[in-house]
Amino acid sequence: EGDVGDAHSKQLAAPEAEVQIAIVGKYVHLRDSYKSLHEALVHGGVANRTKVRIEYVDSERIEKEGTGLLDSVHAVLVPGGFGDRGIEGKIAAARFARENRVPFFGICLGMQIAVIEFARSVLGLKTAHSTEFNLHAPDPVIHLMKSQADVKDMGGTMRLGAYACKLKVGSLAHKIYNAKAISERHRHRFEFNNEYRDRFVEKGMVLSGMNPDLDLVEMIEIPDHPYFVACQFHPEFKSRPLKPHPLFVNFVRAALKHAGAADRVLLDLDEGADEDD
Repeated sequence: EGDVGDAHSKQLAAPEAEVQIAIVGKYVHLRDSYKSLHEALVHGGVANRTKVRIEYVDSERIEKEGTGLLDSVHAVLVPGGFGDRGIEGKIAAARFARENRVPFFGICLGMQIAVIEFARSVLGLKTAHSTEFNLHAPDPVIHLMKSQADVKDMGGTMRLGAYACKLKVGSLAHKIYNAKAISERHRHRFEFNNEYRDRFVEKGMVLSGMNPDLDLVEMIEIPDHPYFVACQFHPEFKSRPLKPHPLFVNFVRAALKHAGAADRVLLDLDEGADEDD
């Protein structure tokens, strides 16, 4: 363990590359709100011998000033959150990353934002939204499950704690985790609306992670994009300095490749996942 710790310290003190990653949210003036995310990105950087510079971008600024605020970053992360303030700025950030082939990572609300953006821009559902923000949305691609709709206490409608997730064999998520089944921690209320699943799949989105018990979408990805991955759970809760979460390790790797710095560090992913896991 001492040798591992020494190697970790060396990687942290002498990174071989640097990337700039934007966290697009509405709590950017309260940095402690994203403390776990910040640390998980640093862990991912250490695993890649890379210094991660995090730029906190207020999604309301994007609504006012446009996505030019993201022109200088090598990757975009949209984290979780509650409430409708700044939502359109987050949707614009997801579209910017998707259309400009900038690595994207959506977490919890960030996954729902990516789904809304894809529905509007690719499926042509211009009024697509979440019922969290528009209760009467004509195309509620994100909604509250029927089993939760009659629960009045907000805490009672949340999916909290660890839930199982089955990964689609051959997907990027399957490759990243090197496993067919995982367990991750959740803290959210709204879900991908299964009534729209076929339309998303027809337009090229891969539903790469599913909850086997509740039949809920837990992960999505876009295969013809350099790196566009989103999850309904919170992987940052499980990342540790000596055991960085694989989603953050691979997100930083994607940022390195986008920055053109991949030749400075060893970035090769394992060739495929073990089918027997």
